[in-house]
Amino acid sequence: MIEISNRYPRVAEYLENEVGFEKWSRCHYPGLRYNITMTNMVESLNSMLVNARDFPYVALLDVIQEKMSKWWNDRRIIATAITTPLTPSRESELRPRFAQSNGRHTSQLNPITYHVKGGELEGVVDIFNKTCTCKEFDIDKLPCVHAVAAAHHAQVSVYNLVSPYYTKEYYLLAYGETIYPVGSQSQWDVPNEVVTRIVLPREVKEKKRGRPKTSRFPSVGESRKRKNCCGKCGAYGHYKKKCNSQTGSTEGNPPTNVPG
Repeated sequence: MIEISNRYPRVAEYLENEVGFEKWSRCHYPGLRYNITMTNMVESLNSMLVNARDFPYVALLDVIQEKMSKWWNDRRIIATAITTPLTPSRESELRPRFAQSNGRHTSQLNPITYHVKGGELEGVVDIFNKTCTCKEFDIDKLPCVHAVAAAHHAQVSVYNLVSPYYTKEYYLLAYGETIYPVGSQSQWDVPNEVVTRIVLPREVKEKKRGRPKTSRFPSVGESRKRKNCCGKCGAYGHYKKKCNSQTGSTEGNPPTNVPG
């Protein structure tokens, strides 16, 4: 926050006074939040459905079902092939901490609490409640360097301190179900109260002039400046009339090296 205040004072004031730390900082969030807080998943789905959005509702749902079925099956195959107790990303994050915990001085304060010294920051670890004063263990639910050192001192498996949501078993459970196709409408088992329900058409608004908009409005910080393509050299950023390149296509231009 100090670095933000030095570089962007107005932004720091906005984040601190108007937004609040709990809205954008995981360590101040009152609940549990995973470490991915971006909208990339939504953007990926929008990109996947960019051509199918104009389909009828039933066809659009068929596209979504087919894609989801493929994703679930692919991830189920990946989860089945895992040979480590944790998922690959969590395992690769935890493994280096084993070496980093070497040489740390650990002392036992009571049957469940340990004091770990060494490195840039010392910590007090509670292996029963799975907490550490560095707060990394509390937030990530993955043992920090202090927790790994405390586990070694207590002769407890480090994997027993990891949240079960990071394990292979939970990964398999997440994609354990199969997403089946809906089938043709003639095979649908529709309840009678749905069949007899009268659904009125939506209110039709006056059609605006021009071509309907198909792309969404850019969010804050996004730019969609259209790049010009040169018809002579094929590069972007300028037109054919302002092209200074001596190479490229000469279609439509009179020859310049005709002997007189």
